[in-house]
Amino acid sequence: MEKIFRCKNCVTLSTRPRITFDKSGFCSACQWAEEKKKIKWTERKLLLNKLIKNHRSNKTSFDCIAAVSGGKDGSYISYKIKNKHKMNPLTVTFRPGLETPIGIDNLNSFVNSGYNHIHVTPDTEALRVLNKIGLLEMGFPYYGWLIGIHTAVIRISVAMKIPLIFYSEDGEVEYGGDAKLKYNGLYGIDYQISNYLESGYNKVVAKAKKKGITDKQLYWFTFPQKKEFKKFKITITHYSFYENWDPYRNYMIAKEHCGLKEKDSLNEGTYTNFAQNDSDLFPLHMYFMYLKFGFGRTTSDSAIDVRRGAMSRNQAIELINLYDNYCPEHLFDKYCEYYKISKKDFLKNIDKWANKKLFEKRKGRWSPKFKII
Repeated sequence: MEKIFRCKNCVTLSTRPRITFDKSGFCSACQWAEEKKKIKWTERKLLLNKLIKNHRSNKTSFDCIAAVSGGKDGSYISYKIKNKHKMNPLTVTFRPGLETPIGIDNLNSFVNSGYNHIHVTPDTEALRVLNKIGLLEMGFPYYGWLIGIHTAVIRISVAMKIPLIFYSEDGEVEYGGDAKLKYNGLYGIDYQISNYLESGYNKVVAKAKKKGITDKQLYWFTFPQKKEFKKFKITITHYSFYENWDPYRNYMIAKEHCGLKEKDSLNEGTYTNFAQNDSDLFPLHMYFMYLKFGFGRTTSDSAIDVRRGAMSRNQAIELINLYDNYCPEHLFDKYCEYYKISKKDFLKNIDKWANKKLFEKRKGRWSPKFKII
């Protein structure tokens, strides 16, 4: 733990999973931000045009699927796919647990701005059990939802014979992680399981079955058979591969053209109010990330803003000191009711996942032992 440090350029912590640093102390996300300035984006656009041409339908069916939540990024790529590339996208949302009113409103506004849409509502007990297993065994409070945003979209793709799927950005590349796909915009199920599901998929689904969740209940949480996937030749890609990704620009486009609204107050644990507003489980997810790795929602948000030149590194550190150590205590009773867990066991699980090398209990609350500049 004595080797923990922040990126010399932004504020990303060295504890971030799969992060790497160069000899100058720049994290992989900052290295990528610099590299993007030299990329020939016209060549990437040609690749996108070729991909679109190969999948454009001359019939009345859909040309592609765009995974959306009603937030800024999915709204942005759907807008670009439809209006710039003249594609006919089917937008797909996988309903999260503990939806928020603003999340529901934003999704409705997006759909009403002119998109065909499928809203997948999974078996709620299956989702709850998967989320609870993630909470207890991975320190990952919405793991079931994370599974579903991949598996359910692929299920729709196969069922409706729409072989091209667009997701928004590759978080591993953009925000620091495994950058093995930064020169390859296409990926498959194996990458989803190893990177986005952190290799816990098979274990969590098997555990849910042991708890009595049936295969029928798990339909939206399981991938089609590999032979079916290969036979249909599904192509999965990130729109961020084809242009210089900017989350704040996405927000402005989504606000103008898709009716996106931000919260009246700041989001829990950060200084922004326009992202990740669709589920009350997200603040808990960020709190667990903070307890496990020492960085929270403000670190994540401010690192992006530093890289895009919207604030200085010193300003980011000041904001981190103000907001990062946020605990969503006002939602604890709601969480206990959702997970069907006692308050005692819920708090015990929080203690289990707190990194004791980084945090210590003070007056009943976990507080950082570190101060990293």
